[in-house]
Amino acid sequence: MRRWLPSPPLSLALFVVWLLLNQTLDAASLLMATILAVAVPLLTQSLRPATARMRKPGTALRLAWRVLIDVLESALQVAGLLLSRRSARIHARFVEVPLKMRDPNGLAVLSMICCLAPGTAWAELSFDRSRLLLHLFELEDEAAFITLIKERYEAPLLEIFES
Repeated sequence: MRRWLPSPPLSLALFVVWLLLNQTLDAASLLMATILAVAVPLLTQSLRPATARMRKPGTALRLAWRVLIDVLESALQVAGLLLSRRSARIHARFVEVPLKMRDPNGLAVLSMICCLAPGTAWAELSFDRSRLLLHLFELEDEAAFITLIKERYEAPLLEIFES
């Protein structure tokens, strides 16, 4: 089964999305959905990182909650800055964050976390995965921000993916 469907959830999602986009259940749509559901995961199998195991589900839930709170707080901060300051008074800049984490799945989650928060964008990861470059909409204390990323996000991700 794994030989033809290396990622059943992806296959199912492709099948359903194809049918939803076409808004029909005729034979041609079902056949095309089946072909896509089998072919796309097979053709993209080498592009996906190694399968991750959830080692600490409690830590993952706490991290998800923390990210939700941080995204909401960040959205309010960015909105407040946009409404109250002129662009010349906003201190946007790049920050380089040293990383301990090397797991590709953990780095992928960290990239999603960084890109979800309004005002923060993942800019670059060094070739050896030891440094992360982030662009921030507003930053006053670089050291405090680096500590926040390492303690709030990297430390739990290390527990989840590398312990």
